Amino acid sequence: MNLMMIGRQAQDASRELALLTTEQKNAALLACADAMENHAAEIIAANEKDMANGIEKGMSEGLLDRLKLSETRIHQTAEGVRQVASLPDPVGEVMSEHQHPLGMLVRQVRVPFGVVGIIYESRPNVTADAFSLCLKTGNAVILRGGSDAINSNLAICKALQEGLKTVQINPLSVQVLEDTSRETVNEFMKLKQFVDVLIPRGGAGLIRSVVENSTIPVIETGSGNCHIYVDKEADQEKALNIIVNAKTQRLGVCNACESLVIHEDILTEFLPKLAERLGEKKVEIRADEASRAVCSAFSEATEEDFATEYLDRIISIKTVSDVSEAIEHINRYHTMHSDAIITENQANAEQFLKAVDSAAVYVNASTRFTDGNEFGFGAEIGISTQKLHARGPMGLVALTSYKYQIIGDGQVRP
Repeated sequence: MNLMMIGRQAQDASRELALLTTEQKNAALLACADAMENHAAEIIAANEKDMANGIEKGMSEGLLDRLKLSETRIHQTAEGVRQVASLPDPVGEVMSEHQHPLGMLVRQVRVPFGVVGIIYESRPNVTADAFSLCLKTGNAVILRGGSDAINSNLAICKALQEGLKTVQINPLSVQVLEDTSRETVNEFMKLKQFVDVLIPRGGAGLIRSVVENSTIPVIETGSGNCHIYVDKEADQEKALNIIVNAKTQRLGVCNACESLVIHEDILTEFLPKLAERLGEKKVEIRADEASRAVCSAFSEATEEDFATEYLDRIISIKTVSDVSEAIEHINRYHTMHSDAIITENQANAEQFLKAVDSAAVYVNASTRFTDGNEFGFGAEIGISTQKLHARGPMGLVALTSYKYQIIGDGQVRP
């Protein structure tokens, strides 16, 4: 695999994409959505190979759920591409403008990055989601998925390229690296002369490796050790419904709840109800000593448990004496992704919103809402847990930079 050639092809494609009108980009996205559905049988056949390999390797239930494609999921992914086509195009937006004292017009305008690189794991829908957002913003994209989903990713990419061909747009605007070896990914992370920004999506190990080894600027998307704090003034039925949704609606997603923090005053009343509700979903509860004194069936939680993104039917519990202690625990162990408080106390809610240092902070709602589509951005490129350039679900605007355009009439600097 010649990465230099792939990078150069992507850069050439990006320069063509920068000249497209919004109408041309939207037509391309609609054609690509149709192509995905038209090639659904081939995509599913490729995915079945990945699923069989995953089962043979002993992949967990949550990861298999991330990997699996069906006609319904392909249709949903295609609909996500169509939704991106319907969203406003940020490219060309005049962010600010003013008149220079010598008469020049100085304006700040949104522009594409150019070439976006994405390194991700076993979620083949990311292939289409990332492509759609990049194309809408005039960016070419190079995708390096995990070996677990390579057949699915290549089949989806082939369908997208077919869609681009039907509207006479360079099919190399989207490319998937066929070689998923560590050597190739390390070389990819050094392709700074062609790739303008690199976005990792996956577990903590993957993200750390990219951040530490890339010479390309990185937008860090985080793993999700998401917390829910149940305050002593919580509506307990509301809390139970939110916890069950946040933990079990989908196991293998980064916005699933992995850790609970519970006020000590409600342990005796709340924990038996929690054990029953999570027991119905076959969730193992690993708890600290105070919680185990109430429910002896709970497993013992270790320090490692409090910091773990399980992506499985496991959840940890930490007992605290007040909202300040809850905030301190969350800020120590979370991944700055999504955390929630369940309370009817407005002062506690406000303190939590201000003090918890996460990309998304909730009051009386499930962490599962941290999602580009749910926030109205369409398909997301990832959820950024850093603080520079982008934070939280990253939609179209997060895939743009800006330039200054200065319009004069012969002025020279005195």
